[in-house]
Amino acid sequence: RRHRGLSVTFLKHASLMIKDRGRCLLIDPVFDQIFWFIKDFSPLRTEGMPAPDEILITHGHYDHLDIASLGSLPANTHVVSPLGYIDEFDSLKMTNRSQLDWYNSIRAGDAEITLLPCNHWTMRNPLAGPNRSLWGSYLIRTGGGHTIYISGDTAYFDGFEQLGKEFDIDLAIFNVGAYEPRWFMAPSHMNPAETVRAFQEVKARRLMIAHWGTFQLGDEPVHFPPADLEKALGEKGLLRRWVPLGHGETFFF
Repeated sequence: RRHRGLSVTFLKHASLMIKDRGRCLLIDPVFDQIFWFIKDFSPLRTEGMPAPDEILITHGHYDHLDIASLGSLPANTHVVSPLGYIDEFDSLKMTNRSQLDWYNSIRAGDAEITLLPCNHWTMRNPLAGPNRSLWGSYLIRTGGGHTIYISGDTAYFDGFEQLGKEFDIDLAIFNVGAYEPRWFMAPSHMNPAETVRAFQEVKARRLMIAHWGTFQLGDEPVHFPPADLEKALGEKGLLRRWVPLGHGETFFF
């Protein structure tokens, strides 16, 4: 709260708080359980958390677009999302919103937020079927001058190399979790080895990971991703570029 520059806090699961010279961007807020039958391994107390100026949603899966968590935030908060989530935000009376297609950008204070492609999918209602809304990653050109890339949920794809050619990225935050078994998860989520490859291709200066330690959505235990990533980075000689944040910890630029 006291820091006046740029910082990134890893809250839990894929939830992040970016503070950019006093402006707060909250990514995929999930503060509690998503379903009663999925254990929450990292309970979060939100008392004292700065109120967000923007809420960024990457896609509509329930561990990223959580109605209860959004409903606990001020209804007039500016919500940024991919196309197609009108009903969810209408139900919350969150009318201050921007819907983006891939490569569309908006201004948020001194920052520029761009929705980019990723290799994923989305679904809210199995009866309606998948992919009735869009999904994506975000590139944030902060007011502080640094550029942050947030992958969202994604499988590996050749788009990472294209992003590396097009953008100059200071910090890449990849979602790493729910990657086992590969025969089932590979089309949706990267494993640590693929994450290291993607990190090299986007040519970011630093690497951070989220989407681990909260819900066991794959076969690997929730605490495995950082250890698996550390091994994969070590094999490539890239450990010094890793920002190893735990839940509730903050990286200051």
